[in-house]
Parts: sequence; C-alpha cells; structure tokens
Amino acid sequence: MAAGIVEKLIEKGVEIPDPGAVTIGEEVDVDRISGNGVVLFPGCRLAGASTLILDHVRIGTEGPVVLHDCRVGRDTALSAGSFKQTVFLGKNKVGPGAHFRGGTILEEGAGAAHCVGLKQTVLFPFVTLGSLINFCDCLMAGGSGPKHHSEVGSSFIHFNFTPNQDKATPSLIGDVPRGVMLDRDPIFLGGQGGLVGPCRVAFGTVTASGAIIRKDVDQEGRMVFEAPRRSFSVPNVPGLYRSVRRILENNLIYIGNLKALQTWYSRVRPLFAVGPMAGLLIEGLQAVLALNLEERIGRLGQFVDKISASLAVYQELMGKDASARVVAEQKELIDRWPEVAAVLSRPAADIEDPELRDRFLGAVAANEKTLDRYVASVQGFSPAVRKDGVLWLQAIVDRTVSEAFERLETLKAVKQNET
Repeated sequence: MAAGIVEKLIEKGVEIPDPGAVTIGEEVDVDRISGNGVVLFPGCRLAGASTLILDHVRIGTEGPVVLHDCRVGRDTALSAGSFKQTVFLGKNKVGPGAHFRGGTILEEGAGAAHCVGLKQTVLFPFVTLGSLINFCDCLMAGGSGPKHHSEVGSSFIHFNFTPNQDKATPSLIGDVPRGVMLDRDPIFLGGQGGLVGPCRVAFGTVTASGAIIRKDVDQEGRMVFEAPRRSFSVPNVPGLYRSVRRILENNLIYIGNLKALQTWYSRVRPLFAVGPMAGLLIEGLQAVLALNLEERIGRLGQFVDKISASLAVYQELMGKDASARVVAEQKELIDRWPEVAAVLSRPAADIEDPELRDRFLGAVAANEKTLDRYVASVQGFSPAVRKDGVLWLQAIVDRTVSEAFERLETLKAVKQNET
C-alpha cells in the first residue's frame, strides 16, 4: 500500500529522487500533499492522517526526516530530524538534528539552526533559534521582519522541570496582544544562557551571553546581566513550596495569552486562509494550540496537587513560625482549584469583548485576504487598528487572570497590596 502511495505522489508531481528510500504510512492522505514543487529526499518517513504538505516544501535536504501528523506551510525546508504534531506556517527553515514534539508552532519565517529541541512552544513570525537549544514550554514574540527579529543564541536552555518534579513552568517572552501586531522591539536571549520558568520577559530585552535569568524582566528595553556569585549550599527540603503566588500568576498570564492567541487563530487567521489546503493548515494551527491550552491547565493542576504535601512539610518545618498568610494562600488554592480550573477551561469566545472584536475585525476585513498576504496585511495596519486589536486581545488576558483571582481572595489581596 505504501508503495502505491509513493507512486501516486510521483504521478501527482512530487519529486522523490529515490522512491525505495521513502516510507509513507497507509493512513497518509495523498490529497493532503501538494504536487507543486514538493521534494521528499531519501530517508523521509511520513505518518499520520493529519499530515499536510503545501507547495514548494523540501523535506530531508540533509538527512532522514520523520514527519508525524505535521502540517507544513509553503516554502518550508526541513533538513533532518523528528517532527510530531507541529505546524509550520510557511517559509520556515530548520537545520539537522531537530526534535520537535507535540504542541509546537512556527509562524511565518520562524526557524532554527541545528540540534534544536522544541515542545509546546510557539514562535511568532521571524523568531530565530540558534543551535544546540532546548526551548520547551515557551511562547516567543517580538520584531517586525526578517532583519528585525527576536533571537535565541546557541546553547540556550529553557529550564522547564523543577526539583519538585512539576512543569508549571511556561515562560512568556514578549506577549500575544502586542506581539501579533509585528511592530514591537525584538528580544535577544544570549547564547550559553538560560531562563528558569515560569518567567516573563518584556519586549526589547537583551540578556548577556551566559546569563541565567531567574526573575521576570517586566520593563521593556533592558539589558540583563548575571552578577558573579559565590558558591554556597543551603538545606534542601524536597517537595517544599514556600510561596505559590508568582508561579500561579505567571501560569495564569501565560494561559490568558494562549486564550488570546486562540481567539486570534479563530477570528483573524481564517480570513487569510483562501483555498482548502490553506484552510487545513489553519485548522491544524487551532488544534495544536488547543493541545497547548490543555497541557498548561493540566500541568498547573498537577502543581496544585503537590501543594497539599508541601503545606504539611512547611508547617512541620516552621512550627509556630509558619506564616499564617502562606498557609492561608496554599489552603485556598487547594480548595478552590476546581473553580479556577473551570474558569481557565472556558472558551475564549465567552470572555472576549464583542464591541472591540467587531471594530477590529471590521477594519481587517478590508484587507486583501490570501495566506501569503497575512504578514504584509498585519504590517500594514494603521496605528488606530493596531490599538483596537491590542485592546481586544489584552482584555481576554486580563479577564482570564482576574476571574481566576476572584476565586482566590487571599492571593488576590496579596496581589493588590503589591501593586
């Protein structure tokens, strides 16, 4: 059967230099693979009923490629590696040794050099990753074009797994409401450095090579260095969380941004998806982002499950010196988590402002609507249209966070006192 599929693809116009060295699963739909300029080099393995390949895609230019349930936009080149449940929106270039796992999205022109690992990661247009990078559980925006883009230097790591074995660690580098407008200062994360999630990094940030960023960078246009440290050791108490507020807040903000992006993908992206193949590409984009939202809410829930044990450890360790505020915060989060989870699981359409939405979409509808025109159209928005779009999307983020904190009175009071 697989041999028959290969023959059908060749008849369709797909270039396969060595048909005997290409493996295609029986579930792969020939109609979802373009015959226009597509090349499958020796060592390619295609699998998954969702696999989609648009025009002028080159797969396996430098070695074997495994492509499983991926959707690949026009003019993309994948050198060598393994890709699963990933969406490429077009003009993406990825070097050899790639390991892209589920929940990964590369928007137009985003790319990576050799030996890059991604999972549950969204890269906005033109974001560029160097080599030897592990960048899982992130969203990165910033920049306005191929020569003005956000970048991650080689040998960079996003630390997304804690000693307490949780992954409530997503990092937001830039943001969605302003990032989608493609007019913000780029972010540069210096090579041989790292970011300890969950973390937020503002537009225009530059981190020095070798720096490990452990705190939020909430002011735009900052250059961040890591001060030299002396070696030291302190007692380690496994399973102990002394504070949960920052972890919770950064996760809520990240989830709010994913909801804003979900709204953008469902309201704006389809306007530019002309033709069935383009529609299938956007459909895959929406499906992968839904997986990301489910993952983030689930990981936050797993973190909350660990708080009960942590609270017992904290009270035993501190005795009469235990902070009443810390105890109250953690008990409240445990008790109210089902309510918070229900808020986070609400469809984004239920919390958007219809007036802001309609005003923005009305302006966007006047643009020429083709997939190739998406970036140019966004770049051509007037300042007034951009402002309306940012307000519309930011309201979704703010409402997600505020409605969650409405269920957490103690944590909300702490947050208000700090601001």
